[in-house]
Amino acid sequence: MAKRIVLTGGGTAGHVTPNIALIPKLRELDYEIYYMGSYEGIERKLIADFDIPYYGIATGKLRRYLDIKNFTDIFRILKGYNEARKYLKEIHPDIIFSKGGFVSVPVVRAADSLHIPCIIHESDMTPGLANKLCLPVARKICCNFPETIQMLPEGKAVLTGSPIREELSKGNRIAAYDLCKFTSNKPVIMVIGGSLGAEAINKTVREALPKLLDDFQVVHLCGKDKVDNLMLNIRGYKQFEYVKTELKDIFAMADLVISRAGANSICELLALKKPNLLIPLPAHSSRGDQILNARSFESQGFSMVIDEDYLTENLLVEKIHELYFTRQTYIDAMGESNQLNSIRTITNLLDEMLKQD
Repeated sequence: MAKRIVLTGGGTAGHVTPNIALIPKLRELDYEIYYMGSYEGIERKLIADFDIPYYGIATGKLRRYLDIKNFTDIFRILKGYNEARKYLKEIHPDIIFSKGGFVSVPVVRAADSLHIPCIIHESDMTPGLANKLCLPVARKICCNFPETIQMLPEGKAVLTGSPIREELSKGNRIAAYDLCKFTSNKPVIMVIGGSLGAEAINKTVREALPKLLDDFQVVHLCGKDKVDNLMLNIRGYKQFEYVKTELKDIFAMADLVISRAGANSICELLALKKPNLLIPLPAHSSRGDQILNARSFESQGFSMVIDEDYLTENLLVEKIHELYFTRQTYIDAMGESNQLNSIRTITNLLDEMLKQD
């Protein structure tokens, strides 16, 4: 008899792609899969390709600062809770898996009111506000960092890492060489700053190109509208706003990666065992989670880190050369990580939970 699971999470791609990574294994294990997200959020678009029933609910955001929207969003959250409760009664799921984001709060809370067990996943070092609101009712909390376990309720935390799409490990490096018009006798640096790009990283990488291209080729995923048209014909340098199906091939080709330190991005680097230089989003532009993520990976021997506030052309070139010549040390450390088999660890948790109920 099929087991029924509701996946939830949204607001950003990072709250959806780990759920997507679980889908093939869940199907293999004979789960009937449903998705609950916001009416028209990014999660609806991303899930549309997977032939999974989708239920949209109202959602609101609780802010840590005084804002009139905090009062109006309370009513949206209550509406979302009632909609989630109604849909859960229709679906009769055996279990909920939540990847976070504010859309998950009414779903997890409604599930608890119906005595449906929930497992939630926290990507960042410190739990975000949405997950904090769900912690009291979650049966288990999956996390990416050893340090996070100390911040979670005793007995609930499990170090799993983040589910990574299986296809990312099946790239064709020859296809990427052809795509970029690169040669196979010079190492490749992949630069990735997220879907919107990273202005400081883009600028510094381009300034450093004359020195980097002596020893490396550079493929630069620079973000929407961030391609520099004056640099289109530089030999050994290839720019893309973003890539989709070709991403796995570029990963296969890359010897080193320069990246931001978003939790899902760095878990991909860990899963693929790519030596990496992380340049986290600075604290004045975020809640500081990327800095904590990067420092954890640095302390575990998985990554080299530069603070953006100290980023210069010369420092970047120096660190890239150092990383390349010590790359095997990083590959070995990542190979010993306990966070590599996250899909199997999480699906085992789900099955164990169902046996207990």
